[in-house]
Amino acid sequence: MKSFAPLLLALVLSHAAAAEDPAVHRYAASGSIEIAFTPGERIDRLIIAAIDGARSEVLVQAYSFTDHAIARSLVRARHRGVTVRVVADKEQARTLPQNVLPELMAGAVDVWLDGNFQAAHNKVIVIDADSPHATTITGSYNFTVAAQRGNAENIIMLRDNAPVARAYRDNWERLRAGAVVWSAEAIR
Repeated sequence: MKSFAPLLLALVLSHAAAAEDPAVHRYAASGSIEIAFTPGERIDRLIIAAIDGARSEVLVQAYSFTDHAIARSLVRARHRGVTVRVVADKEQARTLPQNVLPELMAGAVDVWLDGNFQAAHNKVIVIDADSPHATTITGSYNFTVAAQRGNAENIIMLRDNAPVARAYRDNWERLRAGAVVWSAEAIR
């Protein structure tokens, strides 16, 4: 047991420091947690199924976004009357010719570009944040074919935890406020 004492002390001290930091967001565990990994697991299908179940709102933060199937699911949601809005990394939108942002715009999805950071590197989807069945999806997974087929990636889906979804929605809104509406001029 003596060898664990320094580790235990470090854990206690880091927990105490986090508890005192007002920037740390702490929420009660509730709902269910799903995790998935590539290669091998179909993260893209899990994301599409979650979007297909959206009832009122889907908010996306994307770094790289080239997956047409996920884009089509967002457009389908928009056509069902769901509010669908995307904040994407401006530099990736500018330099990735295969990005799906024009496809989203053509499907009546609102898109903003965030160029305020070295990288707007968030990969987040918030679904129905005001619902008891709110879902938050995050992890390393970019919304790309490469993330599904060639990379080692992960996601975590937090279901039925509205406080967490609202916190992510608030962060989405904060970042959107500093972003610019997608246009051909905006990506120059």
